[in-house]
Amino acid sequence: MSRPLRIQYPDAWYHVMNRGRRGETIFHTVDDHRLFMDILHEGIELFSLRISSYCLMSNHYHLLVQTPAGNLSRCMRHINGVYTQRYNAAHGLDGPLFRGRYKAVLVDEDSYLLHLVRYIHRNPIRAGMVRRAEEYEYSSHQGYLSNAGKWNWLHKRFILSMISEEPGQQVQRYRAFMAEDEDESFLRIMNLKKLPSVLGDNLFIDRIKETFFMKKRHMEVPESKSLAPDGERIIDAVCGFYKTDRSELFHSRRGTMNEARNMAIYLFRQLRGDPLTDIGKAFDIESYSTVSSVIERFKIRMDSDRDLSRKVSTLRRRIMSQGQT
Repeated sequence: MSRPLRIQYPDAWYHVMNRGRRGETIFHTVDDHRLFMDILHEGIELFSLRISSYCLMSNHYHLLVQTPAGNLSRCMRHINGVYTQRYNAAHGLDGPLFRGRYKAVLVDEDSYLLHLVRYIHRNPIRAGMVRRAEEYEYSSHQGYLSNAGKWNWLHKRFILSMISEEPGQQVQRYRAFMAEDEDESFLRIMNLKKLPSVLGDNLFIDRIKETFFMKKRHMEVPESKSLAPDGERIIDAVCGFYKTDRSELFHSRRGTMNEARNMAIYLFRQLRGDPLTDIGKAFDIESYSTVSSVIERFKIRMDSDRDLSRKVSTLRRRIMSQGQT
């Protein structure tokens, strides 16, 4: 099984989900819900996890969390693993409870946090289980309406401050926000069969790509491809750097060294991790072995040509930072 993409850093926000194996129920009884909540509290105590929203449905759960320590994988390994152990012990069962690894979407707090809080709290409404979010017992919606001390563990102050800077108006404004229709474009994203790994505006996504793509590129993490720069971005950057026409990148002349073309081929491999056959198709090269030879010769030349190495570094920075200015 391929590994899901995990991007972790201090104070990152995530929408986390997991479902029962084969869609099976994972919360049968009131005690099951309490057990899961106890384990969430353990996550807060043990790993400094912040939980801003949750909803426990019969066969899956949703969490909106922040990780001050940049340790989402450790937190979720504890939550899913311990719940499985205790659930199996309580019900006399054995084996996996969840269908696989949890799904975690890295979230841009400036763009989507409020949408996600409403989305998570309205899950029972969309499922036809209740007419109003207040009627559903197993979500954090009630925590946003209450000042009772039992909700002090819920990391809601930051969310409420985004709704209103006036503490006295926050609950009222939150009620109004929950009553609004959900954003259709956001719902379309959330209804995708395969959710994006990163949810945010272009500036946020480009920053994540620049920071994490080279660290996360891995054959067993196919989602890391989503962090790679677009091929057109590489081509445009190379053409601009060498002040050459695009057509020059797609034609080779026997006996003539075309540095711009070789640079583009090398960067497709280095920055995108594209298969040699795909690079060959992109640059009208019939044999993948020819592509491999171009890349290897380019690497060898870089080792002895400091000027070429500097060009590579300059282009790489431009490509990975493009869109952030």
